[in-house]
Amino acid sequence: MKTNVSVHSIFAATHLILALVTLIPLESVSKASMLGYKALCSFTPISTVILVGMAGLHIFLHNRAAKVAG
Repeated sequence: MKTNVSVHSIFAATHLILALVTLIPLESVSKASMLGYKALCSFTPISTVILVGMAGLHIFLHNRAAKVAG
């Protein structure tokens, strides 16, 4: 069975996974994040919000393209 997965869905899933990855604590980093703990990404709250926003944008664009097409 072949399923149609849009590019927007792939990007949205990738952005959401990366948003979760930015929250992972990592003791070996040199600087603490803005939330006060040593995370994989030192810009943790900002980068997480940006990635979730980008995922939302891709979902919005996918829904708009689906509405126009059909």
